[in-house]
Amino acid sequence: MTEDNKDIVQRALAELIGAGGVDAIEPYLSDDFVHHRPDSTSSTKEEWLAAVRAALGPLAGMRVDVRHVLGDADHVVVHSQRRLPSGGPEIAVVDIVRVAEDGLIAEAWEIIEPVDQAAANLRWWEPAGR
Repeated sequence: MTEDNKDIVQRALAELIGAGGVDAIEPYLSDDFVHHRPDSTSSTKEEWLAAVRAALGPLAGMRVDVRHVLGDADHVVVHSQRRLPSGGPEIAVVDIVRVAEDGLIAEAWEIIEPVDQAAANLRWWEPAGR
């Protein structure tokens, strides 16, 4: 099951960032798909697809280098580095995906960090003034 779920997530990501775009990833998502953000907001399938469609203009041609794909039962974790073709900050992204028994993506969590801010973010627990 883990290998099948990794394949499903990798195909869905390839469709999204490839020529297929949002319309190509939609069949991989369950009707009750939920996308979670680090700020504790969540969006439905329709809300998430609309947000991705709106972002595709500025994100066109984004380079996505998948660094790791890890699977454990129904969860798949994808770590990638992403950069826009026009330059700008490189970002590290961790997507955590839950694949339902029917083979559709039921939930996703996304964490994004600008690579150039990683060192500062490693010190969040230190007292101020150190």
